Amino acid sequence: MASKAGNRASIHDVASHAGVSAATVSKFLHGVSTIKAANVEKIKAAILALDYRPDPLAADLRRARRNIIGLIIPDLQSEFFGALASRFETLAEKEGYSLSIASSHESEDRELELVERMSSWRVAGTILAPVRSERGTGAGRMKELGMDGVFVDRVNSDTEYDTIGVDNAKASAEVCRMLSNIGHRHVLLLGLGQVSKNVRLRVSAFQQEALRFCPEMQIDVILTTGGVDDLRVKLGEQLDREPPTAVYSLFQKTTLIALSEFRRRGLSCPKDISLIGFDDADWMQVTYPAVSAVVQPVERLADSAFAQLIARLNGSKDPALSHLENCELVIRESVGPISRRQGVERWAAT
Repeated sequence: MASKAGNRASIHDVASHAGVSAATVSKFLHGVSTIKAANVEKIKAAILALDYRPDPLAADLRRARRNIIGLIIPDLQSEFFGALASRFETLAEKEGYSLSIASSHESEDRELELVERMSSWRVAGTILAPVRSERGTGAGRMKELGMDGVFVDRVNSDTEYDTIGVDNAKASAEVCRMLSNIGHRHVLLLGLGQVSKNVRLRVSAFQQEALRFCPEMQIDVILTTGGVDDLRVKLGEQLDREPPTAVYSLFQKTTLIALSEFRRRGLSCPKDISLIGFDDADWMQVTYPAVSAVVQPVERLADSAFAQLIARLNGSKDPALSHLENCELVIRESVGPISRRQGVERWAAT
């Protein structure tokens, strides 16, 4: 147990318990091999007895090289951001860093707090996946504080920081062409919020590609800031009023909402309505029907961003890099062809 209830054991507690100096304990913790064998055993026993754990933040303050990297992401519950964080953690540990992860909960105010917290902790560098974009609150504060870092996801380009994202526009244009090629002429774009740059890019790219490739396509857009319940209501109203032949969901969460609403109404994919979602998840692959998806290259995204951060921490003065990774369009059972006549007859019968 710890030396005092509720208190974290210190290096001095370990030294006192082992009957050696704090300097000797410090040498042991840093791998010095000249310590007497008897003292090594005493220190090990004291560490176990006191449940001593070194404080990495305090250690960073005492040494020249700081070994903490901060990661700020919008949503830890998201499968995409969870996978991204996991990959960053693996990469950080391979380079000898610890990763401090925090969620902004899609709040720019909290994002600002977290940036300032990372600065006060004097982390070696910060990876920011912004709520808005590279021009949002958190990114702006990082620039003001002169923090080392990289921006990932929901970003385009910046003159000061490296930006690593996915090509949302290219992916959405591909979805538009695919749906058009199999006969869909009425598509609903479904999403939560309008703040994120990714949302704006996905919507605008789909609309622009439709104008170029299939100008007769009707596109409806539902983007709500009212949360899941509000989105479900608006989706229901759309299905009652003027149902589309296909839904392009802009988030994994809205894909689940759409699928659950279809099932509640007895609609079958793709017989009654087609569904494709931006972002993939395990449940989308094993449910019936398996849901088509725009798959983001999580590992490549993290690898590229982390490589840029390490280069900056190692002193690189190269101009800020702007890099977009390509997504993959995976067609599964939830998308199928339809003609305009079939669409009219189907909904007239409901």
